[in-house]
Amino acid sequence: MPDVDYYEVLGVGKAASVNEIKTAYRRLAKSHHPDTGGSALTFQLVREAYDTLSDPMRRAGYDAGGRSVRVPIRPRPRRRFGEEPGYEPEPVVIDPEDLEWWEFAAQDGRVRHGRRRGPGHTPVVAAVGGMVLVLLPVLTGVGFSAPTLIIWLILTAGTALLVQRLARGYLAASRAKNRFAAEFGGKRVFGTPGTETDELAERLTADMLERYLTRLPGARIFHGLSWPDSVFADVDHAVLCGKRLVLIESKLWLPGHYETDDDDRLFRNGRAFRGGGSRLAESLAEYRRILPGVALRGAMIVYPSRTGEITTDPDDPSPTPPMTPEQFLHEIGGWLAAEPSTVDSATMRVVRDRVVGTV
Repeated sequence: MPDVDYYEVLGVGKAASVNEIKTAYRRLAKSHHPDTGGSALTFQLVREAYDTLSDPMRRAGYDAGGRSVRVPIRPRPRRRFGEEPGYEPEPVVIDPEDLEWWEFAAQDGRVRHGRRRGPGHTPVVAAVGGMVLVLLPVLTGVGFSAPTLIIWLILTAGTALLVQRLARGYLAASRAKNRFAAEFGGKRVFGTPGTETDELAERLTADMLERYLTRLPGARIFHGLSWPDSVFADVDHAVLCGKRLVLIESKLWLPGHYETDDDDRLFRNGRAFRGGGSRLAESLAEYRRILPGVALRGAMIVYPSRTGEITTDPDDPSPTPPMTPEQFLHEIGGWLAAEPSTVDSATMRVVRDRVVGTV
């Protein structure tokens, strides 16, 4: 294959910022993606240029070869920064009894479709009691005085109104349930986590989400979400429960302590970390734009890429904090469990339609 200049491929200058590189890449990727009629070879080249120039370390190595350096197209490297050959982090195992929200989440297994759910037992008992009080004088043949008749008529009207509202509530809840089943079926998980050898972190997170967060009756899990006007899986995972949505990136990084500063810059062991990037802040901005009224959070779940321990700051104020899997289950699981049985069809539809590939 011919040698190429990555800056020329993306149409940017040597001093282009990361944001300029991303903008150029997204514009070119849309027109050259094979799914939109583009050339697979050209798309591969655009992707390779973006992967190199958007990563600070790879870009520095590329630039070190000289301003006029040209490199051949080559397969994307499968080994990530800091990986130890043959090493795989252990799957997440945590005692559910240690999760404060675990028992609360399963107290009511009925799913509420937005505000539509059956009225429950208390109104039914009240209606039955009212009907007994109304019918009892008629069945026993008790005569009515004027004051008693007025009270009886009031009870009769109130009972009739309660029964009518109960019937309407049941019908509305039944219709909402049937519409939801027709559109979404009984699926709890949409999309497929990464299957490539360098997507181990994504598979670990997918397993964790399905093992623990399906405890929430209303939770729905999504893998591989695109931004609006994108054809790529820009977000690794998302979990929706009611009107609460968390966007997740899965990271396989060097062992150490990760935290962010006041400017949301990522640090490892007290030093600026440049061993990997994140687009989670941009993802949150994109989804806030298309999901007004939905509470959004972000989380980077970090696994060790080699033997050692990952720790994070439990009080990190960043909107996209690094988290251990255990911290994620405690903190984000509890946040999602505020309304554990609620599903919101409109929000779920928007998120489902952003799943890349097979839903």
